Amino acid sequence: MSAFKDIQTIQYEGPKSKNPLAFKHYNPDEVVEGKTMRELMRFAGAYWHVMRNELADPFGQGTADMPWDDGKNTLQTAVDRVPVFFEFLEKLSLDYYCFHDRDVSPEGATLSESNKNLDRVADELEKFQNQTGKKLLWGTACLFIDPRYSQGGATTPDANVYAYAAAQVKKAMEVTHRLGGLGYTFWGGREGYSTLMNTDMKRELDHLARFFHMAVDYKKEIGFEGPFYIEPKPREPSTHQYDSDSAACLNFLREYDLTEHFKLNIETNHATLAGHTMQHELTVAMNADALGSIDANRGDELIGWDTDQFPTDIYQTTEIMLCVLKMGGFQTGGLNFDAKRRRESHDPIDLFYAHIGGMDAFARGLKIAAAIREDGRLAEALQNRYSTFDSGIGAKVEEGNTSFKELEEYALNNPEPKVASGRQEMLENLINEFI
Repeated sequence: MSAFKDIQTIQYEGPKSKNPLAFKHYNPDEVVEGKTMRELMRFAGAYWHVMRNELADPFGQGTADMPWDDGKNTLQTAVDRVPVFFEFLEKLSLDYYCFHDRDVSPEGATLSESNKNLDRVADELEKFQNQTGKKLLWGTACLFIDPRYSQGGATTPDANVYAYAAAQVKKAMEVTHRLGGLGYTFWGGREGYSTLMNTDMKRELDHLARFFHMAVDYKKEIGFEGPFYIEPKPREPSTHQYDSDSAACLNFLREYDLTEHFKLNIETNHATLAGHTMQHELTVAMNADALGSIDANRGDELIGWDTDQFPTDIYQTTEIMLCVLKMGGFQTGGLNFDAKRRRESHDPIDLFYAHIGGMDAFARGLKIAAAIREDGRLAEALQNRYSTFDSGIGAKVEEGNTSFKELEEYALNNPEPKVASGRQEMLENLINEFI
């Protein structure tokens, strides 16, 4: 039986449409900079939010109406959810999806039973992937909900928990590989500390690096060719998490000789919690050739936790798509809607409204970003601002062919520098022309 029988496949109807169940800007086959919107954005549905999120918060129980879920969390319920999810993907033209192992299948009484449960649900996922052509963007293991992980998985002070976490990741990697996943993500929701009074940070980071190196070894052993992703987040639930932002992740990867094996999966809401803009986090990752994938959501700057709201800010989606276009589009990652409806939006149809809005917001951002790039004035202003480094003493600096002595001589023999205006307001006005 159809879980969304009253909802037809969402169609593109254009900006003038008043139909809330239609795309106004996302036209999958429209070509932008030589690629279709479908190719450039690679939208993915998040299994955990679409199928499992009850819309609870710290102050109240869940409100979500989920007719596909009997609330028993049995293996049969997990199997029965799969066709509902793929119906959702089909009706929204979402080509990809992501999951945590414990989202798609229940934990058993033993690790062996949990693995068998995951294999059974993977049978069903594989069947529906083959029937629909949908693809797995990335998979991951949930190392943060069960009490055993209350003090971390790969950074736990308990070697027995560490071994259990390794076994769980091993199985999740195998299933991701089996399902043709384009990547595999590590989210360190508990990989951090609450207080340094009981934490040996150096030892925990060494253990985390060892964990990742073993994952790299096993990836090679099973022939999985997709990248590993780390998803930065500064805090919540931990006081401090080791993967706190893009720069911290990159520093860790360089220190432990892991750079070639990992890229970053950047989430907008996590950038907010880190005190950065999403544009900053993406730029840091891009500069290191480490931008792999994006969790497409937004946070609330007035609320100090991970609100995971659907993206609606056109300025923000424009900035994100300027970065995506600059790197030539995604290679293995995409835009995963790691976003949940508000607690008040509890009807199944609200899932469609939310995703339509997010997809349209990114489509608008894509078209605006492409127009800004075609116009060229923003790029020209940026190039001109650094033009003194294109020749003369500036070029020698960039080439590494000068010294403090030569720079001192240059400064002594030239007039006092007069710095050109940064023209920030003019450039902000320029962006507004397009938005």
